[in-house]
Amino acid sequence: MSTIIYPTTNLKHTETLTIEKGEGVYVYDNQGKRYIEGLAGLWCTSLGYGNQEIIDVTSEQMAKLSYSHMFGGKTHQVGMDLSDKISAMVPVENAKVFFGNSGSDANDTHIKLLRYYFNAIGKPEKFKIIARERSYHGVTVASASLTGLPPNHTHFDLPFEALGIIRTDAPHYYRGKQQGETEAQFVERITTNLENLILKEGPDTIAAFIAEPITGASGVIVPPKGYYEKVQAILAKYDILFWADEVITGFGRTGNDFGSTTMNIQPDMMTLAKQLSSAYMPISASVIRGDMYDAMIESSNQVGVFGHGYTYSGHPVACAVSLKVLEIYERDNIFSKAAEVGKYLQSELRKFVDHPLVGEVRGEGMIGALELVANKTTGQSFNGGVMGGYAMQACQNHGMITRAVAGSSLAFCPPLICTKAHIDEMMQILVKALDESLEYAKKERLLVI
Repeated sequence: MSTIIYPTTNLKHTETLTIEKGEGVYVYDNQGKRYIEGLAGLWCTSLGYGNQEIIDVTSEQMAKLSYSHMFGGKTHQVGMDLSDKISAMVPVENAKVFFGNSGSDANDTHIKLLRYYFNAIGKPEKFKIIARERSYHGVTVASASLTGLPPNHTHFDLPFEALGIIRTDAPHYYRGKQQGETEAQFVERITTNLENLILKEGPDTIAAFIAEPITGASGVIVPPKGYYEKVQAILAKYDILFWADEVITGFGRTGNDFGSTTMNIQPDMMTLAKQLSSAYMPISASVIRGDMYDAMIESSNQVGVFGHGYTYSGHPVACAVSLKVLEIYERDNIFSKAAEVGKYLQSELRKFVDHPLVGEVRGEGMIGALELVANKTTGQSFNGGVMGGYAMQACQNHGMITRAVAGSSLAFCPPLICTKAHIDEMMQILVKALDESLEYAKKERLLVI
């Protein structure tokens, strides 16, 4: 055993698979076995592995300028170019961009930017943030407090109240509906709950509402039609900012440039990471409206410095890589190709809706999930994540890496460069894995009849 403390891992079960190399949409373990990447690493390797253009630009930038910071007025052209490119892409008015290293720290940054902004405009009491149950926004102290998943809270004693984090309903109709409730009625009920929460807390105390357009780690939840329209109307009514966490859904994942486009969201703030660099280098971006940035300028002048930043904010190699990745997306029509293959992925996943273990199939574009259930008629869940874990391992045994999330949901998020043939390969493995999982569930008497 190595001396690593492993992230998001059962610490009694470490080092179960050693990945040695990657090539295209495949990775290989240290025994030479090949696996198709069904989750694009951690929702991030959009252009796959071993892309020579990206490797070359990495080497070129390292030779030219391997590092330079952005503190105290210093800058570099590649960082400015990337910021301008992002600003032109995002659906945020006159967008300004702060660079970090991960989605977690980008969300952490946003909490600080919100406080800085509202202090600057004379509204220090407006600092609370509405986050949803079953959300995922990171694992720093602040971003884990935004996250709505119990495993990311247990034993960590997170400061929810001090940070002003308050919760509203997850927009998951399958799990959240009441008996006899239609999707429209469900949306009406949970958005009414949102408005009541705002009124209870006081609109003048709430800064922002954060949401993943389509969730990832909570099970790829796609909100029902009309949900975001109602949410945005409520937020506008009470002058609350919409903060779109696009760490997973950004850059083609849902078949459009951003998940906000797919879900008809007009955000005031956006969090970007993962596919921004296709995971070739760590980088993230916290994006805010230009008027928010303008309001902060004089406050920083009064202090003498905007007192926030990381050693690697705007790292020149990460910026160069991201610029090349964005160039490839545009040049090779990656988003439109992903939209086409994504439709095929969704249609193939939906063929499993009749499988005895599958309670719900959900997704959009190149992201999807199957929720495994103990009783197909009632939708009763398995206790814990035993079946999700078994199915995930069965997929791995047959040569596909995926991930069990939110208990027993099996998530799929392949590289955007996948072809329909790659999807076919994934589905052939999935058939075997689900059938084996069903036999296991029967043998262990895990099904509820």
